[in-house]
Amino acid sequence: MKVADYIIDFLGKKGIKDIFEVYGAANGDLIDAFTRVHNTRYVAVMHEQAGGFAAEGYAKITGKPAAAIATSGPGGQNFITPMGNCFYDSVPVIFLTGQVNSKFLRPSQDMRQRGFQETDIVGIAKPVTKYAKLMLDPFSVKYELEKAWFISQEGRAGPVLLDLPIDIQKAEIDPNNLVGFNSNTFRSTFDLNTVDKQIEHYLEDLTKSKRPVILVGAGVRHAKGIEELLELGDKLKIPMFPTWNALDIVTSDYGHYGGRIGTYGGKGRNFGLQNSDLVLAIGSRISGRLHGSNTKSFLREAQKYVVDIDNNNLQQKLQEVPFDENIFCDAKVFIQRLNDALGENLKTDFVDWRAKVIGWRDKYDPVKQEFFQPNEFVNPYAFFRVLSQEMRSKDILVGDCGGNIVLASQAFETKKGQRFITNNGNSPMGFSFAGAMGAYLASDKNNNVVCTIGDGGFNMNIQELQTVLNYNLNFKTFLINNGIYGITKAFQEKKFEGRSEACGPKGYNPPNLIKICEAYGFTTDSINGNNIDNMRKKIRDVLNFEGPIVCEVNCPDWHLYEPTVFGAVPIEDMHPQLPREEFESNMIIKPWDK
Repeated sequence: MKVADYIIDFLGKKGIKDIFEVYGAANGDLIDAFTRVHNTRYVAVMHEQAGGFAAEGYAKITGKPAAAIATSGPGGQNFITPMGNCFYDSVPVIFLTGQVNSKFLRPSQDMRQRGFQETDIVGIAKPVTKYAKLMLDPFSVKYELEKAWFISQEGRAGPVLLDLPIDIQKAEIDPNNLVGFNSNTFRSTFDLNTVDKQIEHYLEDLTKSKRPVILVGAGVRHAKGIEELLELGDKLKIPMFPTWNALDIVTSDYGHYGGRIGTYGGKGRNFGLQNSDLVLAIGSRISGRLHGSNTKSFLREAQKYVVDIDNNNLQQKLQEVPFDENIFCDAKVFIQRLNDALGENLKTDFVDWRAKVIGWRDKYDPVKQEFFQPNEFVNPYAFFRVLSQEMRSKDILVGDCGGNIVLASQAFETKKGQRFITNNGNSPMGFSFAGAMGAYLASDKNNNVVCTIGDGGFNMNIQELQTVLNYNLNFKTFLINNGIYGITKAFQEKKFEGRSEACGPKGYNPPNLIKICEAYGFTTDSINGNNIDNMRKKIRDVLNFEGPIVCEVNCPDWHLYEPTVFGAVPIEDMHPQLPREEFESNMIIKPWDK
């Protein structure tokens, strides 16, 4: 059996039904293996970056590793951005690259290149992978595959890379004589006695607390702990706040949902989070998108607990906002043990506090009534709110990066059972169209997969229109077309005395994207005005359409993303600013002294 056949068969047996690839001479044996291995298939994309993004979308929906294949040199280099996506968002993807014949590899780093399209992809990829290996021994293939598979999921998940020279792919092996990987020495271990003591400390603080909250990150999903989390919420009945990566964990229809948080705050304008006196963060690092520039004002009167599987995020010297209690544990294990520790004896009453948080949540909605008034152009906040009303409970939304993901994350209200995926850690424009290809293939096909993307991002991977048609990938795309790089234009206007360079119309002038879609053979539609009844009908028509479709949502020059934090102010003091009297009436703790 050839090594290449063994690799493809291994991935198929692991349940990967679709592997994304772009053909090249250096990966030819891997692709040829699909003619003999029948438990998986290749999906030929138009660009390696899109293949990596598709694999990310696939893995996010299945919750298991996905795979993508590229050739040597520029093929593998085009994987670097998807690798970064998966590394920062903790997504298990097996990246495979072809490499020149091992006898033509450069003998030392003093030589730039020896073989044609030779590149040290392992050296390039190491900073954005959990494991990267140049395979030079064909008889190590079982060991390396099992190791890569294990590492991609162990602890904090992430991408791995195997670089495969042509002669290694071609080598003949006997699968019965291969040595496997022993994962026992690599497994993460938690000191559960320490964890239980930390849970005791938390419960002691909880009995003293008046205003506790729980901050939920995507780590809860990675740990498969969502049911346990919601059980915990129902027991404690305290407000829960999802990060943007957890909007489909603590959904908008959940009874203890407290609103949306961070520097682009949504419902509640961060009042619930910032007024708390006890915070338990589970499965989320505390990034600048949460705390803003003024780190000292973040959770300033709260006792702060954080649970993370990445021990590096728990070192106080590395934390932008030092936490009081840093708990090294798998999120699901922690939640289970906390649920067990609660028992029936803990007496808490947070009814008034929860009601106050929900009052802030409902009063301070970024989607205002005036956004629904008739207008020549679409108000994108109104569009995303209506879209959320029309999508069903098991549908999948794949959002792009830039201004349109701010709009979606502020305005789209999630339902239990929905998936809302994007890439927030690396945040590359052009992710969602390719990511939706993978999400669709990983879905059960009975529910809608919806891609939302800006004109800037759509241009980044527009060639994948052909992939969608080639494989009849029946997902729906809403193109949020403002004709500019909206989020960066807004940034420039604030930071550079109103000057706007290279964001449009100066420097950036996109083509007629609908004509391009039609040239590929796509069915298209458009939403041109802020007539809500018409908007709703158009959205329904698109969602009900049989086959892939692109619908343009016209909102020329839109770049007003509010509420948001300007400068080094506390995250509750957002723009547009509330009247000082109203602002102070919503602060239980003392307002920050500027």
